Amino acid sequence: MMYQRLAMRILVDVTSSDAVSNFSSLDNLDKLDKSALRPAATVMLIRDIENGEFEVFMLQRTLNAAFAGGMYVFPGGRVDESDGIEELEQLCDGLDDEYASGLLEILSGGLAYWVAAIRECFEEAGVLLARSTKTNQTIAFDQPAIANRFDAARLKIHDYSLSMVELCRSEDLHLITDSIHYVSHWITPVGEARRFDTRFFVARAPEAQEPLHDSQETIASLWVRPQDALDKLEHGELAMFPPTSENLKFLANYKTSGEVLAAAKKVSRPVAILPKLRTNSDGKVIGVLMPGDPGY
Repeated sequence: MMYQRLAMRILVDVTSSDAVSNFSSLDNLDKLDKSALRPAATVMLIRDIENGEFEVFMLQRTLNAAFAGGMYVFPGGRVDESDGIEELEQLCDGLDDEYASGLLEILSGGLAYWVAAIRECFEEAGVLLARSTKTNQTIAFDQPAIANRFDAARLKIHDYSLSMVELCRSEDLHLITDSIHYVSHWITPVGEARRFDTRFFVARAPEAQEPLHDSQETIASLWVRPQDALDKLEHGELAMFPPTSENLKFLANYKTSGEVLAAAKKVSRPVAILPKLRTNSDGKVIGVLMPGDPGY
């Protein structure tokens, strides 16, 4: 909660190379309790708009959420045990667990992060990053009967009465994991009650699917140009955590969605970023320190 309150009023600049180069890996983290970290995955959906520009999809979390209440975020959440079952590997395009784990620099279970990103995107935004094995095309929700069927599946996935494996097999789908690109790695500061080890991904939104918040975990949604979202943050119109704003800065470096995806493919193995809570002499949290900041 401390980190959440600070994010409402503190803008943290971690775009400098120093902030990244001074932090190499989880093995170098001082006094980090890795067992307390919850694996999580987040996906930034982007789409083309007029004038060759692009927008990113964002959600506002419910004010009553135990974590990130009221914050604007990208679709995402915890990696569930079901995201890593072996049957899913054969349903994922162009990516197996060994290669995915190598990209994340973990021994195994890497593919589960991609699956979690897809599942959470479907649950929270109603967008399913999958293709039909019959047509070899990204699944389209442009017919009412199909849209209604997948709306029902979305609810079942959310309440665990339907698994991703069951959905893929019943609808003849493969997850387009090869179209989802890993771009950054953030870890919640030590001292927070809820701590996440989050991998951020970027993907092009399917043309024939319209994302929408679920009115449960999320209460509002919008498509917005990355720089416009950052401007709204600066003017107090949107609240978000530093990882969200910093990933928006990554997107804002590029003019088109094609440039974003081309850059994302070159990211390879992102450096993990662990902010630290800054305290005063009384132990009260007064800010956030980033790798490379004085006193980090």
